[in-house]
Amino acid sequence: MEDFLQVGVITSPHGVHGEVKVFPTTDDVKRFSKLKECILETKKGRETVHVRSVKYQKNMVILGFKEFATMNDVETLRQCPLLVDRKHAVKLEKDEYFIADLIGLEAQTDATDASGNCLSGKLTDVIQTGANDVYEITLSDGRVFLLPAIADCVLDVNIKKGTIKVHVLPGLLDDPVKA
Repeated sequence: MEDFLQVGVITSPHGVHGEVKVFPTTDDVKRFSKLKECILETKKGRETVHVRSVKYQKNMVILGFKEFATMNDVETLRQCPLLVDRKHAVKLEKDEYFIADLIGLEAQTDATDASGNCLSGKLTDVIQTGANDVYEITLSDGRVFLLPAIADCVLDVNIKKGTIKVHVLPGLLDDPVKA
């Protein structure tokens, strides 16, 4: 499991007082109001910064950090991820998972190949569509298919064991993409 979770990505400086525009990569955008500190992942490494101000503008978050006072201070932070320590992450409900914990899970399907062998692979991406997430599964033979993250398809997720058991609905494997 990842020790740090991404909550946003800095897109650009905002104003002249060292604030930055952040594209949130978290489901709970209002979490920034409670954020006291976070970690900037820069080219030079990780740096802990302390939040001094939070504003919301359309789909973006405007953050000010105590460590930066001018636009020049934050100019080099474009495209830097903002991380939080797992202990400061939002609490998850039952059957909710962090995307970072899902990617890389061994996917065990109930589908079989022509020889009757169970198909297996890895969960390689999570696509957020709005209605429900979609899991990208890359099979061991290189084929890729998309699986809706709904109760009918996701039978069991075991983060500790590193596995996910899925039911493949009819038609999902008819024409999978070759990776």
